[in-house]
Amino acid sequence: MDEEQKFGVSVKEKLRQLKVNVDTLTMTATPIPRTLQFSLMGARDLSAITTPPPNRYPIQTELNTLNDDLLKEAIEFELGRNGQVFLINNRINNLAELEDRVHRCVPGVRTAIAHGQMDGGKLEEIILDFMDNAFDVLICTSIIESGVDIPNANTMIINNAHQFGLSDLHQLRGRVGRSNRKAFCYLLSPPLNTLTPEARRRLQAIETFSDLGSGFNIAMQDLDIRGAGNMLGAEQSGFIADLGFETYQKILNEAIQELKDEEFADLYADEQQRTREGGHTYVSDCTVESDLEMMFPDSYVPGAPERMSLYREMDGLETEEEISAFEQRLKDRFGPIPSVAADLIEVIRLRRIAKTLGMEKVILKNHQLIGYFVNNPLSSFYQSATFDNILTYLAKSFKNSRLREQNGKRSLVIENIENIGQALGQLKLMQ
Repeated sequence: MDEEQKFGVSVKEKLRQLKVNVDTLTMTATPIPRTLQFSLMGARDLSAITTPPPNRYPIQTELNTLNDDLLKEAIEFELGRNGQVFLINNRINNLAELEDRVHRCVPGVRTAIAHGQMDGGKLEEIILDFMDNAFDVLICTSIIESGVDIPNANTMIINNAHQFGLSDLHQLRGRVGRSNRKAFCYLLSPPLNTLTPEARRRLQAIETFSDLGSGFNIAMQDLDIRGAGNMLGAEQSGFIADLGFETYQKILNEAIQELKDEEFADLYADEQQRTREGGHTYVSDCTVESDLEMMFPDSYVPGAPERMSLYREMDGLETEEEISAFEQRLKDRFGPIPSVAADLIEVIRLRRIAKTLGMEKVILKNHQLIGYFVNNPLSSFYQSATFDNILTYLAKSFKNSRLREQNGKRSLVIENIENIGQALGQLKLMQ
């Protein structure tokens, strides 16, 4: 199934039902969000062809506003090297007006108009004449976005680019640069500050990802902008709420794990046993709250974007090897790690150990450590060796620690905790 982004969910399902147990291969430069989401979560295999044809150059993409100087310069430059130009405008009723404007800017230029409401024979004749170099500028709608291969046309001007989707813009841009000649694509829109946030992100994404084989990156941006749609329904994009992709992915994984642990526990009993034996945890994540000062200070990591990048990277660290490698990279890039940053890294170690101890949340405040255990009182965690070890620790450390239950929630309280190092040391004693 080529150009998969053009098919709806129901159409694709009808095609699959033509044969029993049919194997399906879909091909697209920019997969729709729902299809890409299925691949990212492992429900479908994904292969990416990133090697471009030989002797191809990236298409230089520029974002601008419509003006006569730009039209004149872009068209005259392309004609100066005996090339041709696509001028895209997705409103049929003002194609003629745009043609008049082109003639005012570049007198004597040969133009033609093409759109989907024309007679089929006439449209085919115009396209073939353009391929034979009978015209210099083809003023048309997005009808040429698929199946048109004209190596001599290497400049494209897209009017009102903010009205196109990311996939459409990428497909249109692919109509130029199909030879060994440098190609240009001009995206024309009103000033960015007058556009919606989604339109701005689309235009900035298509301008940023202009390298050969960048369709996958554009599709990822489209997924982040529009959402993954309905996994079990027909909506191919959209968020239930205004969530980013990473947050959505986290919630989805938590929901799947919850179903495995509760409603379908019998079906996944063997898998759960293997995860326990492999040292995995009874909780999917553990949050840490503290009144201690922990951060990357401005004096250590200058620049807010760099600090945010480090925080995001640190949040994804899982193993001791990853944490140690992260520490080493910090030392190599920024020098010796200050105490407030070192404590922040220790929190990652604390969170990792707390997860293995079945703690969903840890609070470090007022010289106390409070660890909240698995919320489900019927969880197998409370019959596990892990919980037995915690009870053994409590029996030995009864002077400054206790187990409590409030509103059905069980938690561990340890007193006289002055810093992260002490908290980490106490948790290690429970392992």
